[in-house]
Amino acid sequence: MIINKPTIKDKPIKENIDDLLAYAIRQNYALALYQLPQSREKNLIIDTSGSPVLVKPELNNLDEGFVFSKFDNNGLSYFLKADVHIAFKNSLVHFQSKNANSFLEQFEQQKQQLEKSSNWYTNKKDPQKLTVDYQNLVKKGVEAIKSGSFIKVVPSRCKLVDLTANFDLIATFNMLCQQYPNAFVSLVSIPDIGTWMGASPEILIKTDGDQHFYTAAVAGTQAYQPEVPMWEVLWRQKEIEEQALVSRYIIDCFKKIRLREFDEDGPKTAQAGKMVHLRTDFRVDMEATNFPQLGNVMLHLLHPTSAICGMPRNDAYEFLKKHEGYDREFYSGYLGPVNLQNATNIFVNIRCMQLWQDKAMIYAGAGVTRYSNPQQEWQETEMKCNTMMDVLINQS
Repeated sequence: MIINKPTIKDKPIKENIDDLLAYAIRQNYALALYQLPQSREKNLIIDTSGSPVLVKPELNNLDEGFVFSKFDNNGLSYFLKADVHIAFKNSLVHFQSKNANSFLEQFEQQKQQLEKSSNWYTNKKDPQKLTVDYQNLVKKGVEAIKSGSFIKVVPSRCKLVDLTANFDLIATFNMLCQQYPNAFVSLVSIPDIGTWMGASPEILIKTDGDQHFYTAAVAGTQAYQPEVPMWEVLWRQKEIEEQALVSRYIIDCFKKIRLREFDEDGPKTAQAGKMVHLRTDFRVDMEATNFPQLGNVMLHLLHPTSAICGMPRNDAYEFLKKHEGYDREFYSGYLGPVNLQNATNIFVNIRCMQLWQDKAMIYAGAGVTRYSNPQQEWQETEMKCNTMMDVLINQS
């Protein structure tokens, strides 16, 4: 008797993604799984070369794929080519790339041999428990600001935690999608480079073809209180100034390229999970301004933004290099799909963690101005770390 085994179209989405990731990792392929804000569609990108290339991200000239960049990137980013692109929505599977069918045929032939306890790629370097005196770092930042060195700096810290024995990679990803529907939820796993997961509330650049360009200034943080309507949230002078600096930074970038025609909306209070931020949205009609390369130009001008580095950028950056005490790697870099479905969506890699087999490194930072209080800034980073901590704790 011949029994037809269930195919990818017949199985639940989580089981499909589990199996596909296990197969891709067994083949030593690089991959990116993501869900865009306010979307229920999960997208899987697989680069079958296994070794994404470092490129200068000239967006208009790149193929369909996924960009993944470090904070300190020297103008280069990893690019995962979308050799295979599969979308999952409403229990349905959509094959978005011409290579997806042949990939799935090979997968179906070999899936019975897969180990269900699928692993993921880890960084060659073992995680180190860093003991940074964050409050003292903030104090140094405030002193430097008051001495006139710069007007804002964004020091960060990292937190090493143990993964539970029952940690489930895709269950964690799905939990982030459920808890943070307005965030860009991502899982990136690359041979020799490692695995990162996050739920970023901060868009860096977005383009829809050659028509429109979008970016946003996001700064200021406080705990979300469900009983308080968004329009009644009160902000301190420190957060108002911090958000104004990020907005001014974007407008200064527009001025550098003599772009004067843009729409500005905000600042408004916006919810991001258990936190709220001040947000100002910017929109440019690239067709009306005859500027189809705007997304590419602004990507290079904006990174690293005032929201994750400081202002003036070079002075704040030098302070961080001297005093922060560790390599941020991909934290506060950028990531996202490029030229897929006639759109590019690149986000700042915040609210994120790096994964090893039994540990996770969680990253967070806070904007420091002359009004900053070291203890309050440390508490803000704790609140931001909880974006990742909550989903890890919920699996225990």
